[in-house]
Amino acid sequence: MNIEQAKEIVISAINTALEGKAEITEDMQLIGGESLLDSMKLVEVCLALEDLADEHGFEFDWTSESAMSKSRSMFRSVAALAEEFANQSEV
Repeated sequence: MNIEQAKEIVISAINTALEGKAEITEDMQLIGGESLLDSMKLVEVCLALEDLADEHGFEFDWTSESAMSKSRSMFRSVAALAEEFANQSEV
């Protein structure tokens, strides 16, 4: 899966979680004070991505140590999450 496909998938999952009430951009923060997602919505996005990964024939791990690291977390932004999703699809 390429990064553009992953971005489309991630943006769609976030849009669904936010019920279409916000414009999703690549640099949108997913965690922290500026995030539009609360913790439950973020989990909802991750569970949706797990299901979508399964449909694409791979397992998406959003609970790894690197995922939870503040400095290199996949949850820094939409683009970072899409990049991780694409990377995991290649393994």
